[in-house]
Amino acid sequence: MEDYILQMENITKAFPGVKALDDVTLRVKRGEIHALVGENGAGKSTLMKILSGVYPANEHTGELIVNGERKEFKTIRESEAAGIVIVHQELNIFGNLSIVENVFFGNESVRYGVINKYEQQIKTEELLKKVSLEDSLDTPVNDMGTGKQQLLEIARAINKNASILVFDEPSASLTEDATDNLLEVLRRLKENGMTCIYISHKLSEVFRTADSVTILRDGKTVVTKPISELDEEKMIAYMVGRDLTEKYPRVEHTATDTVLEVSNWSVPKPYSDRMLLDNINIYARKGEIVGIAGLMGAGRTELAMSIFGVLKNSAGVLKLNDKQIVINNPDQAISAGISYVSEDRKRYGLVLGQNIKQNISLPSLRRISAKGVIDANREIIQAEQGVKDFNIITPSIEQLTRNLSGGNQQKVILSKWLLTNPKVLILDEPTRGIDVGAKYEIYQIMNKLVDQGVCIIVISSELPEVLGICDRIYVISAGKITGEYDYREATQEKLLVSMALGSRPVGKA
Repeated sequence: MEDYILQMENITKAFPGVKALDDVTLRVKRGEIHALVGENGAGKSTLMKILSGVYPANEHTGELIVNGERKEFKTIRESEAAGIVIVHQELNIFGNLSIVENVFFGNESVRYGVINKYEQQIKTEELLKKVSLEDSLDTPVNDMGTGKQQLLEIARAINKNASILVFDEPSASLTEDATDNLLEVLRRLKENGMTCIYISHKLSEVFRTADSVTILRDGKTVVTKPISELDEEKMIAYMVGRDLTEKYPRVEHTATDTVLEVSNWSVPKPYSDRMLLDNINIYARKGEIVGIAGLMGAGRTELAMSIFGVLKNSAGVLKLNDKQIVINNPDQAISAGISYVSEDRKRYGLVLGQNIKQNISLPSLRRISAKGVIDANREIIQAEQGVKDFNIITPSIEQLTRNLSGGNQQKVILSKWLLTNPKVLILDEPTRGIDVGAKYEIYQIMNKLVDQGVCIIVISSELPEVLGICDRIYVISAGKITGEYDYREATQEKLLVSMALGSRPVGKA
């Protein structure tokens, strides 16, 4: 008989207009790393919110069994008391407090009504060893990198006497080295008897880490299998309900006229004698997807934001359709025909408290307004057209964007910017945090836009993505362009060399 530490049996949860979970079953063996995967909107987050008590027991049906005992959690505190702690993608830490203060925040060690600081320090030192964090206990968390902050969050979770740790997209904002370190910590936790549930869109991490996997699709359990019985193609087929013959739908584009040209472009770093961008020269033509590759901090996003008018004090020449233009703010960029999709869609791309209709119409309010009054009918028509064109899965255009999956949120952003009729569309990490099926849809949308004459520039940290969808690729390193490659000659090795060292001069062909 299997030793299950957690059983979620026949879980059903509905929201107005949609059934988020339909008879879902999740069974996790004691001491294993169990992956939970599925497309955005498959029900993973909803299932974990039930497990953590965010959605109380009276709001769903089914059984929840922990360590052989039936549970009905009404609050997060009740779930944590049963040994279940979630490490969220968006870290719940306090940057102005020290490491030890963060570890014990809300869970202080108290004796005779007084916080026992010595005991907290001893316990924190033990916890930091478990997660391979060597910083001083007094270090302010703001002084730590994201990878170390993630490890600190794990230490906090262990300090709550967790027997089941749930990791929700833990590597989404981590570098490759920090991700490797995180996965090694997970393996050591498992060796010490911890049970982990690992949620990730990055299937390579799932195969490196998990012992078994449960796959959800459209709110239902598709399959639970040992990871040894799956490969990436089979897993994708389970997730999306069909075979994806190619991850990246390569379409042969024909580049024509130059649309955007950036010459001798430099941006100083504020309060420093260094440069964020140093003498950048790039161009983008109609009928092609141009990629910008580089390591974190290389200047990729800074290049996009300076072209869009967010970063000030840029120097150089910016031409659109061979005509020199000056852009001092995003409004001028939009008017000129340049649109920018931020890498942080929740912070800069959407107004999460507004509905789909309001978000889609936001950049084009002037076009659908008369004398300062929005034409409600035009707003509805364009929103419904956007939902149809981009296959946004939603019960209605009145749905709040915060309630959409990541892939559908990204489609809302693309829809709203396409209504501005851009000549140039800059996409910064367009598929970050999106499942493989939604990524494929985004790639198809991009190819369609190129065919319609939109010039697309893609910034991505994923080299296979850059190589798979772009026609021409620039590499940026330390604020300088260090390589330019046609996709036919580009390889990951060549791009990495250019990122690290810079290997060849570049210029307009």
